[in-house]
Amino acid sequence: MLSVRGVKVTPIAFPDPPLLNSAGVHEPWALRAVLQVFAGDLVGLGETYGDIAHLSLLGAAAASLDGLDIYDLSGLSQRIAAAIGTVDAPDRHGLTGDSTAAKTLARVVSAFEVALLDLQGQAIGRPVHDLLGGKVRDRVPFSAYLFYKWAGHPGASPDAWGPALDPAGIVAQARSMIDRYGFESIKLKGGVFPPAEEIDAIRALRDAFPSLPLRLDPNAAWTPATSIKVAAETSGLLEYLEDPTGGLAGMAEVAALAPMPLATNMCVVAFADLPEAVRRGSVQIVLADHHYWGGLRASAELAAICRTWGLGVSMHSNSHLGISLAAMTHLAASTPFLTYAVDTHTPWQSGVDVVTAPLEISGGAATVPDTPGLGVTLDQDALARLHENWLHCGIRERDDTSYRQRFEPDYVKRRPRW
Repeated sequence: MLSVRGVKVTPIAFPDPPLLNSAGVHEPWALRAVLQVFAGDLVGLGETYGDIAHLSLLGAAAASLDGLDIYDLSGLSQRIAAAIGTVDAPDRHGLTGDSTAAKTLARVVSAFEVALLDLQGQAIGRPVHDLLGGKVRDRVPFSAYLFYKWAGHPGASPDAWGPALDPAGIVAQARSMIDRYGFESIKLKGGVFPPAEEIDAIRALRDAFPSLPLRLDPNAAWTPATSIKVAAETSGLLEYLEDPTGGLAGMAEVAALAPMPLATNMCVVAFADLPEAVRRGSVQIVLADHHYWGGLRASAELAAICRTWGLGVSMHSNSHLGISLAAMTHLAASTPFLTYAVDTHTPWQSGVDVVTAPLEISGGAATVPDTPGLGVTLDQDALARLHENWLHCGIRERDDTSYRQRFEPDYVKRRPRW
């Protein structure tokens, strides 16, 4: 039996551009945590959120795992549940829906499950996608993820991306991403400017890229009435409209009249949300995210349930590094009913990573690794540098709203805003 003989949790920080959203703006440093789970001579890797409350729960979970059989994933969940108890650790930005104790537990379990699957794959010489049922595609398509953004963080020099505060800036950003990564679909993070301005940006993208699917995600910044109006005005332009308004009831009201499918990563965020969502017809596409659905196996289960009810499936992304990208790629590779290109923040990392050879996105897709486990190796020097960033950056919790209020004191996070 190969058992866990120790866990190391390392908080890290890496530079993040000033990306705008309905909660505020990204701070100069993105926070993550890297897990190393040791078993025999092997090390399994996981990556997750790096907010201070989450780090505390990761530490409690890690201390409970010594002696756990690396194949005992049910035991993993049971031990972690006993270690952290009934606790709710919500985030401040709320861009992934409401928090609950069950969702907090799922967020903690996820990174450890990925690390154990990495260990299992290494132990038997098989890639993680084989442990999830086998590969159904050799390449996983990703989408360009566009943001309105400032030229740079206030007080700092403009970054390489430059400003994107109008349709021309958004088109230029899209062109830069597509030239570098070959993306074949485009998503715009909205909820920042009045809806008419964001509709203009979608129209500009359609003119510039007439053959590429487009998506718009305002993170519940609109009322149902505004959402219905925007849906009508973007008829024929959008592949899907993501979380235009808040809640299952509001989404159902919009879905009944919208000419395009509605997608979500905010109102269906746990298995308990699915019955009502299906009954109401609130959404047609669910964006899975193994980081908060409870891991890769839970996300595969979600995809199977969605298939049963005829719901499409894609994947949500937050600021992440190469361990998460690898996990997402293995999951997507083994999910037959993945009907849409996957979100990724990879371009916004500007090459920073904690693995020696991150998966490469080219031609709009990543080639699925067939090497044992996740197929990525931790770069210890990079990990140490990013941990030093965390020690000195002064940020311990992501707070998009408070950061924006430093420069716009009257700014208030409000959903719906329009």
